[in-house]
Amino acid sequence: MRVRPGAGRTAVGGSHDGALVVRVSAPAVDGRATEAALAAVAEALGLRRRDVELVTGATSRTKVIAVPDGLEAAVAALLG
Repeated sequence: MRVRPGAGRTAVGGSHDGALVVRVSAPAVDGRATEAALAAVAEALGLRRRDVELVTGATSRTKVIAVPDGLEAAVAALLG
């Protein structure tokens, strides 16, 4: 996923170079934007926050996350 911190509002959807775009209002300070992005993705997919795991990219705007199997269609819908 591609995180865009400091947005006017939190939103999940669209793609950037094939990655899901997640806009969060939280700043990119002390992991706040990462945590907000993970929570936003969980909400968009109808999951609990603990079901969305950060794999790589804790300090990068480009992150790899893991979600439970069977959500391919839901993720594809968010990508647009």
